Amino acid sequence: MILYGTLKISTNQAINKLLTIDKQSLFLIVCSAIGIYLAIILYTRLFGKRSFSKMSSFDFAMTVSVGSMVATTVLTNSVSLTEGAIGLVMVYGLQLAAAYLRRYEPFRKLIDNQPTLLMDGSTIIKENLRKVRVTEGDLRSKLREANVVKLSEVKAVIFETTGDMVVLHKSNEDDIDPWLLEDVGR
Repeated sequence: MILYGTLKISTNQAINKLLTIDKQSLFLIVCSAIGIYLAIILYTRLFGKRSFSKMSSFDFAMTVSVGSMVATTVLTNSVSLTEGAIGLVMVYGLQLAAAYLRRYEPFRKLIDNQPTLLMDGSTIIKENLRKVRVTEGDLRSKLREANVVKLSEVKAVIFETTGDMVVLHKSNEDDIDPWLLEDVGR
């Protein structure tokens, strides 16, 4: 026996409750899943691929919100398909507004992380590694992934706003164009 408050439910009843579904609930889940799936495809086509790209913390929040709304719409009776679709269009609209507002520096600084220089040439900037919570092991792994065999081959390693590390190789003695490092924290 399992006690839920003052309600007594046998173990078999609890397991049956977990593993059974009535035809109406199954039908509603299937219809809601199809409807919300089609709404996501439609909204993504209307609002653009950026809706699911990993560009900023706002975009990440958008992706999590979409997932949560899909699950809630599909699996609960408390949110109708229409309500879920309206919620989705609101989140997509907010994401589109944020993409537009990111053109303005104050808003961009508010929602985006700043790219950070982790290596300047062969010099590892340990203070910046600590700031962005990247270990030397993470850095080594990225250097190996980028086919670096000697630190002297590196012009710079930048931790981007997306969480990606970018390795700029030393293929010649040209300096890195300053425009490429314009927004990079040193």
